[in-house]
This record gives sequence, C-alpha cells and structure tokens, in this order.
Amino acid sequence: MNTDVKTIENRLKDLMSKNEDAVKGFKKAADNAKDKGVKAFFERRAKQRALFLKTFRNAAPDLDLGSTALEGSAAGQMHRAWMDVKSFFTADDDEAMLEEAVRGDKAAVEEYNDVLTETMVPQRLKEIIREQRDEIKNDLETSKILEDVIQ
Repeated sequence: MNTDVKTIENRLKDLMSKNEDAVKGFKKAADNAKDKGVKAFFERRAKQRALFLKTFRNAAPDLDLGSTALEGSAAGQMHRAWMDVKSFFTADDDEAMLEEAVRGDKAAVEEYNDVLTETMVPQRLKEIIREQRDEIKNDLETSKILEDVIQ
C-alpha cells in the first residue's frame, strides 16, 4: 500500500479514535449531569461525534478505517476515569464536567488543525475535517456559556 495512503489512514484513525472517546465521554457526562440543559447538551454532543465517525467512514470507503464498533483509546479511557474522580470529589459536578469538555474540545481542535496541515489528505476529506472542527469550536463557546450559567 502507498505510504501516503497509509499516513492518511493513520491520521484519520487518530481523529476517529478521539471522536470515539468523545462519544463515550459525553454519554458518561450526560448520565452524570444534574442540570437538564447540561444533560441535553452532552447527549447532543455524543450524537454529533457519532455522526462525525459515520461521516468519515462514508467519505472514505476505500480507506481502512477500522470497525464501526466504538473502541476509543487508552488515553480516552483514562480521561473518562479522571472525569469520574473529579465529578466524585467536586461539589459542582456539571461545572467540572463542562470544564473537562472544554479541555477535551480544545485538544480536538488542535488535532483537527494538525491533520489539516497534511498535504496528502484529499480535498473532500479536508472539507469534512474543517466542518467538524468548526462545529467543535462552536460547541466550545456553548460549553463556556453553560459554565457561566450554572456557576
């Protein structure tokens, strides 16, 4: 297989793994949220990230992007465990979870930007990556607003 294609596959797999982590993390946050608005926000985010995964698979059927099962990464597993611990020890659970969501989304935006610098990523995939990155940026603003509201 062409090394350029393998590089693109690996970069997309990394993004997909992060999105799998996000789906699991947002579902867990929705389960733990006390405020109905925060709960709905996290549920919407989990669905959004699951759609991101489906979009990647549909846009690049010729690439080996792995199974459709949500696997996630070891780092994501550790992050969710950290959210559980932080939630347990923090009186204001929703605020702590929103703070972690902001931190995770900032990292996701950076990762999306890194992939966009790859010259070998096909233009159609770059458009999808840009669209998803921009949705995450918009959600960052919403997270910050929700944090202010529940404080």
